[in-house]
Amino acid sequence: MTSPTSPLARRAAIGRSAVFACGLLGLFFALMGVLVGPLNVGLVDIGKIIIGSDDVSQVKSGVVLNIRLPRMLLGFFVGASLGVSGATMQGFFRNPLADPALIGVSSGGALAAVAVIVLGGAALSGFTGLLGAFAMPIAAFVGSLTIVTAIYRVSMQDGRVIVATMLLAGVAANSLAVSGIGYLTFLADDTQLRDLTFWTLGSLGGATWARALPAIMLMIVGVIGLLRLARPLNSLLFGEGDAAALGTNVEATKAQAAFFTALSVGAATAVCGVISFVGLVVPHLVRLVTGPDHRFVLPGSALLGGALVLGADLIARMAVTPAELPLGVVTAALGAPFFFWLLLRDKQRGGFG
Repeated sequence: MTSPTSPLARRAAIGRSAVFACGLLGLFFALMGVLVGPLNVGLVDIGKIIIGSDDVSQVKSGVVLNIRLPRMLLGFFVGASLGVSGATMQGFFRNPLADPALIGVSSGGALAAVAVIVLGGAALSGFTGLLGAFAMPIAAFVGSLTIVTAIYRVSMQDGRVIVATMLLAGVAANSLAVSGIGYLTFLADDTQLRDLTFWTLGSLGGATWARALPAIMLMIVGVIGLLRLARPLNSLLFGEGDAAALGTNVEATKAQAAFFTALSVGAATAVCGVISFVGLVVPHLVRLVTGPDHRFVLPGSALLGGALVLGADLIARMAVTPAELPLGVVTAALGAPFFFWLLLRDKQRGGFG
């Protein structure tokens, strides 16, 4: 048995404390997302709305239940999906630069979602008519899965993934997706064009239960699936050969990581566009405290990712009131300086990672 004072026990205690702190931060920003806005809503009002009291005006009740609550839940699960997917990709490829956006997963989902927006009433009318509210999340999932599968196969050489090839394939996939999005944007009418312009910069605006629930359901499945990969990803830190010797089904782990990443990121991208840097930055922040143990990195990244997106959404909503900044602009402004800091820190250490 491990002594409570041993380094491993102390590291585990730090990891659990970090995950708990990320959860508290996520809870704080979730509460702020419901309370803060042009309409003043207090904690007492929230309590009365929850118990169904008639003491709260219909306007406040409607704003909380039909606007702020679905937006808050959608933002949290979008951040959780991006955070845990980024942590999984970094563990999967054993590279700190791996990120759903950098390797084309987000752009593949974005291309499929844009295709549904522009072609949903014409060429894809049968698809959208059959799946209804699930059409865009499922299309984005298929697009993301297609991209990540293609990149994975291109990056394989002699039974292992070549990281440099993976990143270059991601650049090519991103460029191809941007080209496709540009063509579809050219085909869009004025109404679709306005939607696409704001959507491609990332936004939680216009979140409703009908729009958010299908995507949230898919994201929950994806996040749970990725959280279950903590122990296999830990074994992969030693290399695929050692992981197999430890009893890990390496190929099954790869397939599950690709599938659930595509599912969660595709669903997130479908409803709010491309949100940059969350999947890259959040796992690094968690890993700085917890170390490389995915038992703490994955749930910590999910909770901190949700908190970061909700915090960025607060800035997007309040910075230029009554207008609203695109969410992707805020996350990029927060994430890019941190990424530069990572590069400078690593430069001093003599190598990235």
